[in-house]
Amino acid sequence: MVTTAVRKSLKKLKFYREIQLPDFASKQPIPIRHFNFKFDAKELNQRFFRNTELASAYFQALSIFLTFGEDLVIETARYHRDFVQDPVLKQRVTALIGQEAIHSKIHNEWNEILKKHDFPVEFYRFLAKNVFDYGFLKFPQPLKLSLMAGIEHFTAVIAEYAMKHEYIFDEIIDDEKTKALWQWHMLEESEHKDIAYDVYQLLNGSYALRMAGFALASFTIIGLVSLGGFMIPFLRKPTNMISPTFWKDAFYSAKVILSPKDGLYGSTLSHLLDYMRPDFHPNDHDTSEYLDYYKDKLLNQDTGLLARYMTKEFFPPIRSA
Repeated sequence: MVTTAVRKSLKKLKFYREIQLPDFASKQPIPIRHFNFKFDAKELNQRFFRNTELASAYFQALSIFLTFGEDLVIETARYHRDFVQDPVLKQRVTALIGQEAIHSKIHNEWNEILKKHDFPVEFYRFLAKNVFDYGFLKFPQPLKLSLMAGIEHFTAVIAEYAMKHEYIFDEIIDDEKTKALWQWHMLEESEHKDIAYDVYQLLNGSYALRMAGFALASFTIIGLVSLGGFMIPFLRKPTNMISPTFWKDAFYSAKVILSPKDGLYGSTLSHLLDYMRPDFHPNDHDTSEYLDYYKDKLLNQDTGLLARYMTKEFFPPIRSA
């Protein structure tokens, strides 16, 4: 009796919101690109992000943990693709799966280079594997879909930040391959930023569940990855605990991450929290001009940084449902 009453009460709450989904027929197909960066441990710039140790460590931790997040996205997207009837959206889901699979592969290659410089790659892989195997991967599929949409929102915000702050990449003058790695990832995260969200809204649409996925994504990317990044300098060099030089770097790194003017998260907080708006859609933040600019700059066959490492590009076919 109590359970029935609770269910009736919950049905009266407006957990479901009408979201205006895009016209998928008007969407451009998304390619899957293959790369061979041929990373070399001798060329690694360990302070590639704004010449910092600690802020760079956030991205090094992110690279290790995101391979597990991408595997979750792949598994979840494959499961839900079978329920998508629109042929264009289905093609976009296939492209998302392909792009994320290559992200996972290439970041693992870069992580192997980090390992040669005494980064705690294997330890973090052990921790992440347990978190995902005994936690996230055991969630019911609707929650995993919501978590996938939340993760993709974070990566889209980071990608938009990176595209708007081109000087960050211009500062990397001695490690072309790390620069290419993150610019490529930035480009493709922005390119497919709306796919997981559209699938979620099409197949579920619960606002409450969307917020649950957002909370889990926030805990993972802001909480766990930040903690992992903070610990890297001490795990690699315990004397950093008492090093004035390191703490000076840490103070500047905090500014680089948290400054409301141009910090990675300080300046994007309103964009991150915009996800909580009931009628939010990723395309409310239009990055099409940035995408066109970076595709022209990075993929140009004669001058593009990514073009020299790209080995293959193809578009999954659009098939009738």
